[in-house]
Amino acid sequence: MSGIESWRDKERIQMPVYTDTAALNAVEAQLRGLPPLVFADEARRLRSELAAVSRGEAFLLQGGDCAESFEQFGQSQVQDFFKVMLQMAMVLTYGAKVPVVKVGRIAGQFAKPRSAPTETVDGVELPSYRGDIINGFDFDEASRIPDPNRMIEAYTQAAATLNLLRGFARGGFADINKVHQWTLDFTAEDKAEAYRGIADALQDTLDFIKAAGLSPRKAEELATVDFYTSHEGLLLEYEEALTRVDPRSGELVAGSGHLIWIGDRTRQPDGAHVDFCSKVMNPIGLKCGPTTSAEDLKVLVDKLMNGKLDDAGRLMLITRFGAEKVDEHLPRLIETVQEMGAQVVWTCDPMHGNTIKSASGYKTRPFEDVLGEVQAFFRVHQDAGTVPGGVHFEMTGQDVTECTGGLRALTDEDLSDRYHTACDPRLNADQALELAFLVNQLMREGRGNVKAAARA
Repeated sequence: MSGIESWRDKERIQMPVYTDTAALNAVEAQLRGLPPLVFADEARRLRSELAAVSRGEAFLLQGGDCAESFEQFGQSQVQDFFKVMLQMAMVLTYGAKVPVVKVGRIAGQFAKPRSAPTETVDGVELPSYRGDIINGFDFDEASRIPDPNRMIEAYTQAAATLNLLRGFARGGFADINKVHQWTLDFTAEDKAEAYRGIADALQDTLDFIKAAGLSPRKAEELATVDFYTSHEGLLLEYEEALTRVDPRSGELVAGSGHLIWIGDRTRQPDGAHVDFCSKVMNPIGLKCGPTTSAEDLKVLVDKLMNGKLDDAGRLMLITRFGAEKVDEHLPRLIETVQEMGAQVVWTCDPMHGNTIKSASGYKTRPFEDVLGEVQAFFRVHQDAGTVPGGVHFEMTGQDVTECTGGLRALTDEDLSDRYHTACDPRLNADQALELAFLVNQLMREGRGNVKAAARA
């Protein structure tokens, strides 16, 4: 298919070795015969909206599960996640004074890279859990064998999730008045007093709009939203099997999600993941950590943008350093991109660089460190005169206890109450919305004002 399979001749990192080749071939053939989950025009629309983000004319909110689960799936989970994303987007829109592009880590975020190929429990060593699309979470030999049939279950769940999301986005669930009522419910809590002023100002704006009168067309626009899906394009057999040729343009489209990204562990310039992502027309994300060198970044930006450095909306650079390392690493990456003249979207992942092991033994992320990285991200971009385009959170709509801190001041001792993640700790619904209010404040103070940065 137009060279899309060339990744198979490249170095494979963080990918499973399937022992049953016949079963793998059968699954890939089945997936190639199924409809894609997303379509070329949707990916083009997202690219256009991300181009606006790169110019400071919009702001990106990307969030969702660290790894989706087959067992923890249902309408309520998807609905609660979508609800929190809408609340966060409304708060951020008010702060940025520009549209918020909403992208979920959902309907495809089933595979996860791991720091070690195996793990040991009570002296027993088994392959690491790599996400439900690859193997099972249970710590036994049968579960940990990579099973290609899991790709079919992942596809089925992704299709069901997209069906729900499209229904919520267009069926009245996203009505701006409903979303704001949910926001008011959050600020009604005693500890949320600091955020009530923003909520009250939002209510004043809505009251003015109602008093001014709306045409039916405008009223309908306020009841619907555009919502996109994204995931790390890690399992390339799955990605290739869902790639389609757009009949209108002849371009290759990754049909697994609107946006796919390359992880910090799989961004080798000559590796399989970069090769695959360079071939599809979807917007592409690239995780950039402390070990991202200027030399590698130049090669990666040029390769993923196919030499078209003015192709705004094509490439998103997702920085993830840790709160204490932003000032050391982000300025040099910004300088590298400026020297190239590349038009990219800069967004901040404040989760992965701030993971620690708590005294109680749980892997967690302190809320204050997550916020600290976001603050540093905005400050550095302000100093550089560049656009802080968005934020990228691992979060859930559920009332979990996985990250410490926040309004409810969760402690290490609280983590065991509802620690449900299959992989990395996520912000719960209250922490995610609180973070949106705090980012709103950054924007209103001018430190994250995307319009001002765009004019600089």
